[in-house]
Formats: sequence, C-alpha cells, structure tokens
Amino acid sequence: MDLRSRILSYTADLEPDASYTPPGAARREQLARGVGRLMDGDAEKAERLLSPLGLGVTRLTDTDSGRRYDEIAALRPDGEAATWGRLYLTADSAVRWNVQVPHPVSDRDTEALGVRLLEDAPSGALVVAGAHRRAGRADAADVAHREDSAFHAIVVELQKRGVPGLQLHGFAETSERPYEAIVSGGAAQSTSDEASALADRLESEGLRVCRGWSARCPLEGTSNVQGRSAERRHATFLHVELSPDARDDGPDAKETADALADLLRTWSQN
Repeated sequence: MDLRSRILSYTADLEPDASYTPPGAARREQLARGVGRLMDGDAEKAERLLSPLGLGVTRLTDTDSGRRYDEIAALRPDGEAATWGRLYLTADSAVRWNVQVPHPVSDRDTEALGVRLLEDAPSGALVVAGAHRRAGRADAADVAHREDSAFHAIVVELQKRGVPGLQLHGFAETSERPYEAIVSGGAAQSTSDEASALADRLESEGLRVCRGWSARCPLEGTSNVQGRSAERRHATFLHVELSPDARDDGPDAKETADALADLLRTWSQN
C-alpha cells in the first residue's frame, strides 16, 4: 500500500480541541515490552502484549519503495489507543535509526518529512505522535515534554537498544530566529560527528544553521524529555528545528530532506 498516504491520512485528522488521555504506567510498560518483542522478531508475542491495549501489528509493503514495515497502530480508529500514536519498524533488516515526529500537524509538514525519510533511507523506524500537541487538558499531549506518553515509552525502548534518534520540529521564522535550521543534541550540550556533519551539509546547501553546541540558539530542545532520556542512557539523539522554507514544499525542503536522509544512511551502515 501507499505508506505515505496511510500515515498522512492518520495525522490529517488530528485536532487541537480533541480529547486525549495518556496511557497509565502499566500500559506504557506493556507497550514497551510489545515493541521490544517485535524488534526481537517475535510478532506473535508482541501481538499478545499489544492486543489488550487496543493495538495491533500489521505487516505492510510500501508501493513506492518496495520496503516492508511492521506497523503498530490502534485496532479501532475511534478507540482511545488511536490517540497514542503509531510506530513503523523496518521488517527487512535490524532497526538502525529512528525518526521521531512529536508534533504532527502542529509543527506543519514534519509528519510528511518523517514519512519521506522513512522511504528514502533503509533500516529505519518512524515514531509518530497520535494527538495534536494542544489536545486534551493543559499540555497533556505535548509528548516532547511529557514522560507519560506512548510516544516516550517507544522512544525510550529504542534508546535502550542503542538505536540513534532524529527528532523533527518546526518553527516560524522571525527576527529572533533568522535561520532555516537549528541543530542540537537536545539536553546534551556536547556535539557529535554526525551533528557537525549535518550542520555542515545544510550550510553547504545555502541554509542558515544555528549549532546548539557552539552558539546560543533558540529552540535547542534542552527541556525535551526524549533528549534528556538519551543523555542519561548515552544514546545518540539529534534535535532538529526547521523553518517553513526547509519543510515539505518550501524552497529549501529538498536540500534539507536529502541532508537528513544521508545522515540516516550513515547510521544504517553502523
């Protein structure tokens, strides 16, 4: 099937005034164990763990790339689990990287970029939040700043297994943010070869880049909970903020997507 259409049809329905209740601690733990079993190749055990949560595993083949993926998604589109998000894991190899989209629709076009990267580079996974960041009460659905979400539970399971992560965000360009991209390690203030190479590549394509490890950048993601978890676990985590020009159909979007895909291909070879 058309993987891009399947995922973007799901995120298109996310609304800021929708209801949202995060899963409790026991459910998050069971979800993480289910994800782990699936990554270990035990789909039957994964199904037994996920089914009581209202989640199922489906094997998909993308018509565009020809790659196969295992999808973890709600069994019912109107069920509570539908707001917890989705996970797409490569079924053709070990998972060697993951792209995270914590604010689909809210950070416009980050979901489309996430799908594009999943299709463009092999050996990957895509984690997509299942609610608009303003859904529910207070900041309950802002999964980049909440540890009580299915999104966080999945990302942490990937981190425990040493899978490097790239988290996508979007921002509106202003005089205080005169950049097309802000690249950082989130909570980690040090840099990595991959982060430096990504910033260099984006700059070589003519994008203005703020490097969180060597400058005082806005939106560095220092309070991002997935980044904090990665720092505690010594896991690779990159936090990338993109202006509208660098996302989807913006004038710098192709160069940005190509640079990010090359980073993922490097990870897939490690």
